[in-house]
Amino acid sequence: MSEATSATPELVEAFARLVPQLSSSSPPPTAGELGQIVASPASVLFVARDGADRIVGSLTIALFRVPTGVRAWIEDVVVDESARGAGVGEALTLAAVRRAEAEGARSVDLTSRPSREAANRLYLRLGFEARATNVYRYRSG
Repeated sequence: MSEATSATPELVEAFARLVPQLSSSSPPPTAGELGQIVASPASVLFVARDGADRIVGSLTIALFRVPTGVRAWIEDVVVDESARGAGVGEALTLAAVRRAEAEGARSVDLTSRPSREAANRLYLRLGFEARATNVYRYRSG
């Protein structure tokens, strides 16, 4: 596991391949957008590589301070279909949890669609707990 520190052509290519496996409605980020993510002090972009040094997974963790403490939120976890079942998602998630703990977060939150059964089993196995909460979304425009 490593943290992406610049929006290299390799990173742009990897996201062009990975994002469609995560979302059919969101376009892959541009080099400029990836640059903003890796430059932001509020986010860390983790990437996972296979034995051939090819990027096969990614995870973004947002870390931010609010009046009640440091919050950590995992977003956009994706593992290339060629690498699923090999522990990539687990390694990415554990790297993010370690980083959150190092930053002082007392908890790490994430959401996962019920249809992502393997991901949901992974999160439960790693110690995440399903919470009874309402998630609200406001769409502008």
